[in-house]
Amino acid sequence: MTQKLNDWLAERKITEVECLVPDIAGIPRGKILPAEKYKRVLEGNDLRLPEYVFGQTVTGDYHDSDVLNAAVGDVILKPDENAAYLVPWYSEPTAQIIHDAYYLDETEVTVAPRSVLKRVIKALNDKGLSAVVAPELEFFLVSQSSDPDYPLKTPPGRSGRAETGKQAYGIDAVNDFDPFFEDVYDHCEAMGLDIDTLVHEGGAAQMEINFNHGEALMLADQALLFKRTVRQTALNHQIHATFMAKPMQHQPGSSMHLHCSVCSLEDGRNMFSNMSGENSETFRYALGGLQRYLGGGMALMAPYVNSYRRFVSTYDAPANVAWGIDNRTVGLRIPAGDYRSRRIENRVPGADTNPYLSIALTFACILLGIEEKIEPAKPMVKESDNLYTLPRNLDMALDSLDKAKKLKEVLGLDFVTVFNEVKRAEAEAFLEVISPWEREYLLLNV
Repeated sequence: MTQKLNDWLAERKITEVECLVPDIAGIPRGKILPAEKYKRVLEGNDLRLPEYVFGQTVTGDYHDSDVLNAAVGDVILKPDENAAYLVPWYSEPTAQIIHDAYYLDETEVTVAPRSVLKRVIKALNDKGLSAVVAPELEFFLVSQSSDPDYPLKTPPGRSGRAETGKQAYGIDAVNDFDPFFEDVYDHCEAMGLDIDTLVHEGGAAQMEINFNHGEALMLADQALLFKRTVRQTALNHQIHATFMAKPMQHQPGSSMHLHCSVCSLEDGRNMFSNMSGENSETFRYALGGLQRYLGGGMALMAPYVNSYRRFVSTYDAPANVAWGIDNRTVGLRIPAGDYRSRRIENRVPGADTNPYLSIALTFACILLGIEEKIEPAKPMVKESDNLYTLPRNLDMALDSLDKAKKLKEVLGLDFVTVFNEVKRAEAEAFLEVISPWEREYLLLNV
């Protein structure tokens, strides 16, 4: 343990430590230890998990892998001293610390999602560039229910009534859940999460919270912990918060838009603009890379069967790689504004995505575009709601990933193999479920 982390624990009188490592789904896995034992365990490299935790599906199942070693596979967890946060909803002083996974030979576990993002960031750093991102996370508040077959319902707020219509940007609609949001903001402040704007989105009790821009790994960590914070806070208010891409049939889906730019490591200058304020070559090549390679990584941005329901009725959910200035019907929007903050908004990822993987994919495409000097197509100046250029279901997306040779090399071949194994297994598990639609329309008609 570094002196910095030891001092951090001591200053906050931490009595318990949650050791977190994000898995393929973005679920925090790990162990909980008393603080003093945590320090001793770290000294002996004895904080370990089975490597197979990275092959665990969202249902908790394990399957055969061509990469993971079920027989021998312990990996060592090592804390990132810059990823230590309080757990503010506990009465006891508790820490949640994000860890990286290492093999016994001290090399980093390449199939760990956090390692995948670090790999892409390093490739950009080697070119003198840093990855900067600002996520926008949408989610729904829903009433608690123990029956997964029962459609979700919007919960009543302070008014005692549930929303029935769409209240996009409604101030009073947000204020109806003030006690919940006050706790969310208090928790985020205690943790040091750099959240910014809160708005009511287009769905009933659908909200969006934006992050201020920052270094990509730190923002991925914060997105992971933010989702955990919102879910936990909702439980404490006897409701649920869900980041499913499409939780309700007649409501819009939830996204995680990513505002991305690359900056100079030397002076921090935004490399998407020239000194004159015009679009730079780097900007054009980044767009070109996203247009050419984003489709191959669709499964990382839409990782579940449910993810693709978000694109059926668009509701500002573009399934294309067109780009345009302030055009919300394209997958790659360029927000209008000061040239010093020029950025590309990737509007494809769903709120259900693992933030490490969708951010890694976005910057992997940008990296390839810069390396190969790919020029983008002409900007889209009209609405493109009916333009579909991305895979429309999970099987198609995984097939596209299989063929994306250059993208797999940037993300890591072993990681892509494990990701594919996990997602194919989840897709097979879904096929075993008989849906209400099938019972409704096929039972007596076929």
